[in-house]
Amino acid sequence: MITDARCIVLGSGTSAGVPTIGCDCETCLSDDPRDTRLRTAAAICWTDPDDCERTILIDASPDLRQQVLRAGITRCDGIFFTHNHVDHTFGLDEVRRFNVVQKTPIDIWAEPHTIEHLKRVYKHIFQKHENVNDSFIANVDVHPLSPGEPVELFGLRIEPLRFMHGNLPILGFRVEADDGQDWPFPLAWCTDVSDIPDETRPRLVGLETLFLDMLRERKHYTHLSRDDAVKEAYAIGARRTWFIHMAHQIKHANIDATLPEGMALAWDGLTVDWTG
Repeated sequence: MITDARCIVLGSGTSAGVPTIGCDCETCLSDDPRDTRLRTAAAICWTDPDDCERTILIDASPDLRQQVLRAGITRCDGIFFTHNHVDHTFGLDEVRRFNVVQKTPIDIWAEPHTIEHLKRVYKHIFQKHENVNDSFIANVDVHPLSPGEPVELFGLRIEPLRFMHGNLPILGFRVEADDGQDWPFPLAWCTDVSDIPDETRPRLVGLETLFLDMLRERKHYTHLSRDDAVKEAYAIGARRTWFIHMAHQIKHANIDATLPEGMALAWDGLTVDWTG
């Protein structure tokens, strides 16, 4: 049986982050801490059936070092990547510190196109024999993902789900406990979503917790707008929905107050655990 399960929102912002460089809009100048958003990523933490503490990350944002320090995360048992965009992958180099602490490689899971992106960008990690110096680099073991083929990991079941991010097929994840433990499971993390394929919708049934993309109020071709996100949240029907990947056009206090019951904007550091 797993215990002490929780999901930490490491970042809730879009690719530019909030505040955005060079902007003096109401949100970027806000003194509400919920309007300060690092790039979107999450950590799922739990104690496994052998009473060992575990943590997996969903994406490795460019802000990963700052995010894990703020959250007090000191170990990483794996990283699951949603797609190959830089705001979701440019923190990979930071996992070298987890290598030092744990004295083991870090497992990473991604679709083949994301793996190829990581190998190209992080040549110093994946082709370390070509490095001029014997540098301090991350040590990772790579595992391919396919939608509908779950990964069993320390008492959790992580199932990749297909979503569309404009024209780019990406992954979200359904996470649940092997032993059927409820809240906050089943949980789904669905960022950078513009469309949910019909084959994915059955795997979003029966969710306790849903994290869903909401970029801004105005339409965008690669993300859900506010109205689109609320419509999808109604259709999915999770007990609790939190919106993520928000741009500076979303001012927390203004938009959060307008959302239906059971739906809310996430914020950096939000922790969803067994207490609800």
